Amino acid sequence: MSENTNAFQIAQQQFDHVAGQLNLDAGVREVLRWPSREFTFRIPVRMDDGALQVFTGFRVQHNDVRGPGKGGIRFAANETLDTVRALSMWMTWKCAVVDIPLGGGKGGVVVDPSKLSVGEKEQLCRGWVRQMVKNIGPRQDIPAPDVGTNAQMMGWMMDEYSKLTGEFTPGAFTGKPVGSGGSQGRTEATGFGVIYTIREAMKQLKIDPKKATASIQGFGNVARHAAIGFTEILGGRVVCVSCWDRNDKKSYTYSHKDGVDAHFLFSITDPYGTIDKEKALAAGYVAEDGDAWIAKDVDVLIPAALENQVNADTVQKISKTVKILAEGANGPTTPEADEHLKEMKIFTVPDFLCNAGGVTTSYFEGVQNDMNFYWAKQEVFDRLDARMTEAFHGVLKMSQDKGVGMRDAAYMVSIQRVVDAMRLRGWIHGS
Repeated sequence: MSENTNAFQIAQQQFDHVAGQLNLDAGVREVLRWPSREFTFRIPVRMDDGALQVFTGFRVQHNDVRGPGKGGIRFAANETLDTVRALSMWMTWKCAVVDIPLGGGKGGVVVDPSKLSVGEKEQLCRGWVRQMVKNIGPRQDIPAPDVGTNAQMMGWMMDEYSKLTGEFTPGAFTGKPVGSGGSQGRTEATGFGVIYTIREAMKQLKIDPKKATASIQGFGNVARHAAIGFTEILGGRVVCVSCWDRNDKKSYTYSHKDGVDAHFLFSITDPYGTIDKEKALAAGYVAEDGDAWIAKDVDVLIPAALENQVNADTVQKISKTVKILAEGANGPTTPEADEHLKEMKIFTVPDFLCNAGGVTTSYFEGVQNDMNFYWAKQEVFDRLDARMTEAFHGVLKMSQDKGVGMRDAAYMVSIQRVVDAMRLRGWIHGS
C-alpha cells in the first residue's frame, strides 16, 4: 500500500489522532476538521504578448473563532485546493500555539511565477485581490507572502485593496515592504523563529550549540535565514543546504568543507531560489544529489522546503547522529515517517510551532499598522524571541505532563485554545 501524501488528508489525520486523545465531541471535531469557507476563482490576465491567459486562484478560511484569518498566498505550478486546505488548517493551529488572536487561512494561484514578467505578476496579484476584496481585510482575513510571492507583491495587493475600498488600509496584508506599512524583521522572522526553538530544544537535550552541526533542506527565505541564524545566533556550523535548480530541473545539495556561508550563497541565488552552480563550484562547494541533505551526520536536520519531504522512504536515510528535527517547512513529515522518528528518539519541533515566527511577526506588523507607529528591528526580534520561547515551553510542558511527543502536545495546546474560544463565544455548549 502506497504512502498517503495528500496534505489535507494528513492534516485531518493528525487532527483526528489528537481529537481522540482530547475526547472532543463528534460535532466539534466535524467543525474543526473542515474549513469554514472556501473560494475558487478565475483570474484573467492580459499577457505581455497580447494573449489573455486565465489562472485559477484559491482562498481557504479554516477557522476564525480566535480572530481574523491569517495565512500566506502561494504562487506555485503544482498548487491544489487540498494543499491550501491543509495549510489553512495548520495556520489555525499555528496562531493558537503561539497564542496570537488570529485564525487560519491560506491562498494560492496555480502558476509558475518564474515564467511571468514583472508586469504580468502585478496584474495577477491585483486580479487575485479583485476576486477576494469582499472577503478579506484587517478584520476578516489577512493574507501574506508565501512560496512564490514576496514583499513587493504584497505591496501591489495592499494597494489594489486600498483602491477598491477607497481608504488606505495597510493592515489588509502583511509581509509588505518596509516603508509601505511593512515591519522591520519580517524577512528574517520565520527562519530566526526556527532557530529560537532549536536553541530551546538544545537546552532541553543539553547540546552545546557552538559544537552543533545542521543540514538544511531548501534555500528560500526560511532556510536561508535559518542558516544565518544557526551560525550567527547559535554559533554552530551548517554543513549543507539543498535547493531546486530550475535550469537543470533537479535539486542539488551544496556542502563545503568549512561549512556553508549563507550570505555568499544568497549573493549567487536568483529570486526563485536557484543557486548558480558554476559560481558555487568555483568557490569550493560540492554539488551532491538533492536528497543528500537528509543523510548527513549532523546534530540537527531542518527541512525547510515543501510538504512530505521526510517520508517513509527518506526517513530511513537519517543518520543516528541526528538529535533534533526542526520543521521549518509546513507539513514536511508524513505520519509514517513520524513514527520512525519516535523510534529513533529524535526530538521533533513540529512545523506549526517551529515556523510560527513568520505569522507572529505578521501579527506584530498588523499591530504596528493599527497604531501607525513602527518598532526598531531589534525590538521586533526581542518580542519574537520571547513569544517563540514561551510557546516552545508551553508545548514542552504539555508533552511532559501528558507523556506524548512534541507534535501531539502542540496539537493539544492549539486545539484546546480554539475549542475554548468556540465555547466562550457560544459556538458550542457543554464539554
